Amino acid sequence: MTVPVLDRVRGSRAVGDLTSDANDDTVARMVWSSIVEPGDRIAGALIDVYGPADALAFAETTTDRATDIERARVTLTDCGHPTTEDELREALARWTARLEAANVVAQLEVAARMGARVVIPGDDAWPLGLSELGNHAPHALWLRGNCATLERAGRAIAIVGARASTGYGEHVTMELVSGLVRKQFVIVSGAAYGIDGMAHRAALAEEGDTIAVLAGGIDRLYPSGHDALLHRIIATGAVITEMPPGFSPTKWRFLQRNRLIAAMCRATVVVEAGWRSGSLNTAHHAVELGRPLGVVPGPVTSASSAGCHRLLREEPCTCVTTADEVAELVDGIEATRAGTATSVSANEQRALDALSTKPRAIDDLMIASGMSRAEVESALGPLALRGLAEETPAGWRRKAASD
Repeated sequence: MTVPVLDRVRGSRAVGDLTSDANDDTVARMVWSSIVEPGDRIAGALIDVYGPADALAFAETTTDRATDIERARVTLTDCGHPTTEDELREALARWTARLEAANVVAQLEVAARMGARVVIPGDDAWPLGLSELGNHAPHALWLRGNCATLERAGRAIAIVGARASTGYGEHVTMELVSGLVRKQFVIVSGAAYGIDGMAHRAALAEEGDTIAVLAGGIDRLYPSGHDALLHRIIATGAVITEMPPGFSPTKWRFLQRNRLIAAMCRATVVVEAGWRSGSLNTAHHAVELGRPLGVVPGPVTSASSAGCHRLLREEPCTCVTTADEVAELVDGIEATRAGTATSVSANEQRALDALSTKPRAIDDLMIASGMSRAEVESALGPLALRGLAEETPAGWRRKAASD
């Protein structure tokens, strides 16, 4: 009789090195991160409804049982995850190829040897913003470095931009990051050449916290030219990915990696971006999630800033040129009116976090804050009285210090 994959993986000594709580759901999440590609909606729906361990058992044992598949389809649909029978069958087929326990165990052993850790939802280090990705959220994060840095993701700002950066873009990046680190923000980026690398270096130079989010496995420090930089980040900050060892960084995984950067950060800033830059993908994820988006303008003659100017024309974003202006996107009154007494309730803070300097409709604020219409509306009144928010014909917006 074949031993279930969960039992075989749980028996690996590497599990204890990767997590302090090796329960079934934790181990199952490690397996899920190995057998599915990032953002797999069907896997996310199954885990949400059945839990990681039971969902894994379903994936392993239900390959062509029409009754079981139909029952699962009905359950998922009834629980708010509309799914067709064909979608379930296709998902099971693509997972089966990776459901070889020996491969998963080998991945765990590689991760353990390099001192990696696994972080799952509910852990102190899990970035809460990732939950807003819903069924597309990662099943686990593989981390090299300090969990304490990841625990500070509530103060994280993403700085992204062109790989083919210019001296102008790198100078602006250094200035922004230096100012943000002094304001106790964590700098998040993708470790790529150009603006990403400069953002990490500037944070390290200021002895600040920085997090690099990779597209491939936790053993693939990519790009190779940033090997030394990534080891410096591991020494003082954190390098994370949703991929276990052995997975290469591919175009699809880069695009999916960008959703993590946008989701885990309070705001995203694009410093330089060409017309088709991958940074625009990160920016679009931020907008979809209701996160504030800051864009640095560049010379109108620079192709490296064409994407930034495109965002300023087409997306709900804010032109930013200084660290103070970036901080306004996130902190509101704390960043712009230091010394002013502002005691706000939990719901008022959630509403304030959802606001940006561009007007937003109540429906958008409901989605961004996770509150009901009544809760949002009751929070906006007190914020307006304190001078923190105002209603405009186009919606509600956060007031800046200069207003």
